[in-house]
Amino acid sequence: MNRLAGATSPYLLQHADNPVDWWPWTPEAFEEARRRDVPVLLSVGYSACHWCHVMAHESFEDVETAGFLNEHFVSVKVDREERPDIDAVYMEAVQAATGHGGWPMTVFLTPDAEPFYFGTYFPPAPRHGSASFPQVLEGVRAAWADRRDEVGQVAGRIVRDLSERTLALGMPGEKEGAQPPAAEDLHQALMGLTREFDAVRGGFGGAPKFPPSMAMEFLLRHHARTGSEAALQMVQATCEAMARGGIYDQLGGGFARYAVDATWTVPHFEKMLYDNALLCRVYAHLWRATGSDLARRVALETADFLVREMRTEQGGFASALDADSAVADGSGEHVEGAFYVWTPEQLREVLGEEEALLAAAHFGVTEEGTFEEGASVLQLPDRERLFDAGKLASVRARLLAAREQRPRPGRDDKVVAAWNGLAVAALAETGAYFDRPDLIQAATDAADLLVRTHMDWHARLFRTSLDGAAGTHAGVLEDYADVAEGFLTLSAVTGEGVWVDFAGLLLETVLIHFTGPDGSLFDTADDAEALIRRPQDPTDTATPSGWTAACGALLTYAAYTGSSAHREAAERALAVVRALGPRAPRFISWGLAVAEALLDGPREVAVVGPEDHPVTRELHRTALLSTAPGLAVAVGGPPADGDGAGAEVPLLAHRTLLDGRPAAYVCRAFTCDAPTGDPEVLAERLAGEA
Repeated sequence: MNRLAGATSPYLLQHADNPVDWWPWTPEAFEEARRRDVPVLLSVGYSACHWCHVMAHESFEDVETAGFLNEHFVSVKVDREERPDIDAVYMEAVQAATGHGGWPMTVFLTPDAEPFYFGTYFPPAPRHGSASFPQVLEGVRAAWADRRDEVGQVAGRIVRDLSERTLALGMPGEKEGAQPPAAEDLHQALMGLTREFDAVRGGFGGAPKFPPSMAMEFLLRHHARTGSEAALQMVQATCEAMARGGIYDQLGGGFARYAVDATWTVPHFEKMLYDNALLCRVYAHLWRATGSDLARRVALETADFLVREMRTEQGGFASALDADSAVADGSGEHVEGAFYVWTPEQLREVLGEEEALLAAAHFGVTEEGTFEEGASVLQLPDRERLFDAGKLASVRARLLAAREQRPRPGRDDKVVAAWNGLAVAALAETGAYFDRPDLIQAATDAADLLVRTHMDWHARLFRTSLDGAAGTHAGVLEDYADVAEGFLTLSAVTGEGVWVDFAGLLLETVLIHFTGPDGSLFDTADDAEALIRRPQDPTDTATPSGWTAACGALLTYAAYTGSSAHREAAERALAVVRALGPRAPRFISWGLAVAEALLDGPREVAVVGPEDHPVTRELHRTALLSTAPGLAVAVGGPPADGDGAGAEVPLLAHRTLLDGRPAAYVCRAFTCDAPTGDPEVLAERLAGEA
């Protein structure tokens, strides 16, 4: 066992028995490189990364390659999910140097952690014009030994280039300072998405095709604010195409990471917590906007998948399920997708001849196969059902039970704070919409774990935990923002004001430690470990960026509390959305969604009444089902002193009953309409344009 044997990251533990003498990212590793006068190999990946496993098997498990590494390098292994700051800094360098990036990320550093040579996956032998990993290692060794000055010059230039990359808020030439997006900016962003929309197959762009979760949230909010049917149609077409495609698990629910093609047919089979949390919420919001049966089904199936397959014993949610799993022949070979794909013969073994024929047609299983070696990914290619509802449920249950007998994909049990915050929000809302208190309880349990295990007495977050024990790595901006978002959503659903308080503590840390003098936001705190550059990236990728997520949480918290400091911080930081949104809407979509909330108010609803009163419950549910962008909902019992001064959530302060009966107040910036006790009137007020 090497030095990774004591790691808390399942990804690092996968490499603990490599013959490579791995180090975790520590000052001691770089001191060792300095003492031995050798370069550092930095290898960054994550547990569900298919090509990370491939390179590990081909190179890091190879004794000869490991021997060369151990003699000429200090090798450092990093889990990008545990240290997104390290990943961000060096990925920026890789992309600047090569024009692309990915994982595994392979970077060669000086003992001062300055990068000078880059790559991703390197094969064990030359392939398709690409050098082999042994050739790369020998080339770097020779350069370090014979051309040290040149290596130092390259490293110094790269670090200078990175340090000079600054992000200015606002638009060039503005005299009034940085401004948040206006309605015209959001319209231009809509036009940009329309141009990139795949009208035939849904989604945006070509292969590989990723679920556009945040773009769909923006489009749903834009539709709610403006009535744009074009925005809604893009969401409906994309959600239906994904739900019918192979990217969606037609038996067990939940989405794979992305499709390798443009038709959503063949996925890259890893399942990530963040994708499923975001998509669960998207489908729930689509149902809220349209009443779609398909959206309801997918939202609930995805929520059930999260609880059934991703929940840990401590109540949190694991990071990922691997793409690969062992084949059923007992050989020990691991193959991508082996757990999920089917052949006609396998259908016959479970269902019998007659039902297997119908199931093959229903799920798009062919003799030739849609994947590899005659296997097919299950889809729903036809709009017409070949089974009635009862028979389909029986077929799915039997296939799912048979699939459960196969060797399962590995699970990364690491609990990441940010992604659990996303899951809390998704499960709380889905549970509230569809009368599933078990989902709300699952959200509450995860939130409890975040407070109990990830949050210290100074309102600082730990990024990860494993088996109920917090890791050592500090939370980054997305952790604070997404956890605050989850807490605020949970408060809206449960009426428990303590979650607003916890969100406020986290957001105060954001204002103090993550915010620059001009209102810009950094991915790491001002007292975090110093890297060659302090990472700062407002663009959304697979998840909302910490920057845009913080904007949303700050704005919502201001709606609950009336805090002008939090609202002004959100408005200042949203200036970057004004600069990027019209030009690159797909890459700052959550920022656009937050800007929709800002333009709408956001509207605030205070529901006052006894918890067990049916009118209180109906008013509360009516508010939660409103599509008003960024809506803040607070619900609480009538105050003991009669005027609400001691209300648990400031939005409820001084809200009284209406003639002794439950009432709802609709407000913007704490200016409210007259209260109403009629759920229909409340719905009308929330449906109108702000």
